[in-house]
Amino acid sequence: MIKAATRFFIFICLLSGVLGYAQNKKKFASIPSILQQINPDDKIGSWVLVYNNYGKGEEVKTSGGKLSYIPQFSGFNLFPSEDSFYYIAYSEGGKINYILDMDGLKRFIGRIDNAQEAAVMLASEGYVVDEEFKDLAGNYHEDSSNYYLDLGKVTSKECPYQKTHYTLTVNKATGKVTHTKDNGTYIELYNKKCANNPRLLKIEKKEEPKKDEPKKTPKRR
Repeated sequence: MIKAATRFFIFICLLSGVLGYAQNKKKFASIPSILQQINPDDKIGSWVLVYNNYGKGEEVKTSGGKLSYIPQFSGFNLFPSEDSFYYIAYSEGGKINYILDMDGLKRFIGRIDNAQEAAVMLASEGYVVDEEFKDLAGNYHEDSSNYYLDLGKVTSKECPYQKTHYTLTVNKATGKVTHTKDNGTYIELYNKKCANNPRLLKIEKKEEPKKDEPKKTPKRR
């Protein structure tokens, strides 16, 4: 009886831990919402985050006073698209400067202050918040020491095209990735030209239809 009660107590503790872990996970919002959480470490007078879509600029976030900046025709993106990108214009020392690539964005952010900034930093290494599969590759949780981010990454552009999801542990004090867990492939797409397409391989394995053998004429005695 005592052993049964002990086992039941252990089971309840484990179940509570699993449920608590699941409830603590938060899905990342949209890409613009992630970028709105950027807080530069350096004392920047004023800055603006601009989203350019099909040549039309939209100010996603502004901080400080109004800036007179020149619209840019290139920039960075957390989820690559041929027709859209982001850039940052900021005032420093009476001069307008621009952030147009991921390296510049990382320097602008500086120390990681939240999970959103951690996701932005990891974007420079190919990890993305997959807005179509947030349960697998677009969520996070945290404790007093680390951020734990579930992100996606394109791991093959050849046949088959693949995406893999990872859990990355980012230390809050250092901003460094201390552990990477490979959770496996969650997208695998083949096309007709893929030599290793399982469907084509099955077709090739089928036996060729037997040709009709010519009828033998009976011999005359």
